[in-house]
Amino acid sequence: MVKGQAPLDFQGREAPDAILVCSANRTLLEPIWPLSAGVRWVHSRWAGIENLLFPALVESDVVVTNGRGSFAESLAEFVMAAVLFFAKDLRRMRKSQAEGRWDPFDPEWVKARTLGILGYGEIGRAAAMRAKAFGMRVIGVRRRPEHAAGDSLLDEALPSTSTGRLELMRRSDYVLVCTPLTPETRGLVGAAELQAMKASGVLINVGRGACVDEPALVDVLRAGRIRGAALDVFEREPLPAGHALFSLDNVLLSPHCADHVPGWLDDAMALFLDNLERFRQGAPLLNVVDKRAGY
Repeated sequence: MVKGQAPLDFQGREAPDAILVCSANRTLLEPIWPLSAGVRWVHSRWAGIENLLFPALVESDVVVTNGRGSFAESLAEFVMAAVLFFAKDLRRMRKSQAEGRWDPFDPEWVKARTLGILGYGEIGRAAAMRAKAFGMRVIGVRRRPEHAAGDSLLDEALPSTSTGRLELMRRSDYVLVCTPLTPETRGLVGAAELQAMKASGVLINVGRGACVDEPALVDVLRAGRIRGAALDVFEREPLPAGHALFSLDNVLLSPHCADHVPGWLDDAMALFLDNLERFRQGAPLLNVVDKRAGY
């Protein structure tokens, strides 16, 4: 198992059949790979595996699984917190309270607003479920929109093309980005997509920072071209001191901890233990990753 901060050495001892990667990346796993000839399964406790995969692993017959779905519920709650933060203008309330000002204003409805989802996987569906409970309309981009028929959480599915993506950006009051990071999704939300958003639109990113063109996002936020953004992930983490996002008052910034609720790792470990028992019994594993696709 890859758990620590130093490369493991299997020389002189029996090589493992499986490796659990808890809090590491390819820089720890790749050096020991030549010593791991007997490994048949690698499990990542995290959902994102973009920093774990390396050519020898991808080309091997080793099965890779991940923690997909383990953090969906907590992230979906953060998504709704972000929606309410902007709809009810909680920043204004706190500012007025701190200044001792009685400052009545008209908050907005969440009901009947549209949540657009880029990345309709476990997190996207969990967010859609909560959005529907608030009376929101939900649209999503899917590789095969026809497969959305019968999905009670989606009011409409759009194709995963540039045209479909721009249509979602134009029509959504809140845009949720929760895609995995792959070569295809890097920079998925760029200047064109951001410019297509409503002036009252809010971007929410709980997927991967690099899925959004961060400099382009800073530009539209500075210019007031969109209402705001709620971000739990960033291109570079920790976010460097002095970064523009720290000083923008139309940004809700979470330091990649939106899913760190009490017991937040319990579900991830329960999934691994379930898979471990399946592995021992020779049963099909859960959350098998397409190593070439990267998710």
